[in-house]
Amino acid sequence: MADSNALEGLTQALRKLPGVGAKSAARMAFHLLQHDKPGALQIARAMEHAVNSVKHCTLCNTLTEQELCTTCANPQRDRSKLCVVETPADQAALERTLAYKGLYFVLMGKLSPLDGIGPNDIGLQKLFDRVVPKDARGEALPPESREVQEVILATNFTAEGEATAHVIAQALKSRGVQVTRLARGVPVGSELEYVDLGTIAHALVDRR
Repeated sequence: MADSNALEGLTQALRKLPGVGAKSAARMAFHLLQHDKPGALQIARAMEHAVNSVKHCTLCNTLTEQELCTTCANPQRDRSKLCVVETPADQAALERTLAYKGLYFVLMGKLSPLDGIGPNDIGLQKLFDRVVPKDARGEALPPESREVQEVILATNFTAEGEATAHVIAQALKSRGVQVTRLARGVPVGSELEYVDLGTIAHALVDRR
């Protein structure tokens, strides 16, 4: 690589992006500095502005510049339904379907004991407090008095996502909350012979 501490610093910074290895980071750095310095400055300014301006929504925990994100602030959303997702990207994916009109809670992660990520690291207590609020005496409100009537678990179908959904479901069911899990099945437009066996098995179990 060219003899430049600044170039090396840029390359190492780009490597922090997900899926970007040493070679890809080097190509990006060379491209920006050789062909698009205005673009590099635009990226730098945008990154700095985002880091200084974006925070967590006080209600759903997603990323926003306001105290409440636009979804939580929308009075047209169905406030009786709360969909739990792992990341803001998962929330955005569900929004693009135009099929869900309720509210969200974004965990900003998933349980992963091997990585040292426990319930306190993904804000499960904040979720529980929102779903089962307490009265002035510190006692949980009865189910009929709660705003959230159904919690939809839409964590990913990975080992960690399944474990996270299980922990949340057990905790909320013990508090008298209706909990549902995002269904798994055969993708629309696919042919069975090309679908993996695990997906077919889950589709059979979750059949309607």
